[in-house]
Amino acid sequence: MVIQPPQRWIDGEGPDSDVVMSCRVRLARNVAGFPFANRASETQRQEILTIAKQSLLQDDVAPNMIWVDLNQATALDRRLLFERHLISKHMVDAETKRGVAISGDETLSVMVNEEDHLRIQALAPGFQLRKVLERINAIDDRVESRMDFAFSPKLGYLTACPTNLGTGIRYSCMMHLPALKLTEELTRVQNAARDLHLAVRGYYGEGTESAGDFYQVSNQITLGRSEEDFLEEFEAQVVPKLIDYERFARQQLIKTNSVMLDDRLNRAVGILKNAHLIGVEEAMKLLSRVRLGIQIGRLEGITIQTINRLFL
Repeated sequence: MVIQPPQRWIDGEGPDSDVVMSCRVRLARNVAGFPFANRASETQRQEILTIAKQSLLQDDVAPNMIWVDLNQATALDRRLLFERHLISKHMVDAETKRGVAISGDETLSVMVNEEDHLRIQALAPGFQLRKVLERINAIDDRVESRMDFAFSPKLGYLTACPTNLGTGIRYSCMMHLPALKLTEELTRVQNAARDLHLAVRGYYGEGTESAGDFYQVSNQITLGRSEEDFLEEFEAQVVPKLIDYERFARQQLIKTNSVMLDDRLNRAVGILKNAHLIGVEEAMKLLSRVRLGIQIGRLEGITIQTINRLFL
């Protein structure tokens, strides 16, 4: 597999990118007439792969789409795709027939035979969920014109997990919340998010821990409301409040404990520049502090693009 340059969604640009590193919209879809992936035979899973591959590698889906057969990919290649948020941890470790279609700029990937037959996800830098939704809806329409998705007039799109029934949509934002962590306010914010039926997960999503003070925040309910209703709540209320909380915590650190803050920021730069050996966990923590320092104007001479790429 050829390793391309880092994806556009981590280029440090986009609205509110000081807190929201990237946003994602994901759709869960299943092919009518087949059992869900966890109930399908290997023959049926292979047939789903064939149907999906033919439908996804069309010019109108995304430019320069490639197909990766994950059964033929090496363990290193699968790990690389996982680290670049193009496949899930489940897809890395599974042994059943599975594959993924990826756009040339890596802002779109479609996992085939994950929990659902298709997991379509689109990403963008910063906080621009509406733009991503418009794109993924257009892609969904094109794919559905060539594939018959399982749909119920009463329940909406049918999915392997009941929590995805209905629209089958998940909105999520990768949020950098170092100041809330430093001010010990993060736990309170996480509890409030859960009360609002939001999922707060680690850097690589479900089943992973936070790394570098990054958290994926997403909706948990997909049934009973329209895509627009979910988007309105998530885009206009939930994420802006989290952005405000983090920015307020950053200003409080500067006002009340600037010496401690500058010490931690500059120690992070010093260790990263001079360490000969460093573990991933420590590196992520220190890179998080450097990213914070750049965003609040306390560190100079390092670009956000450099730090974001180093997270990979």
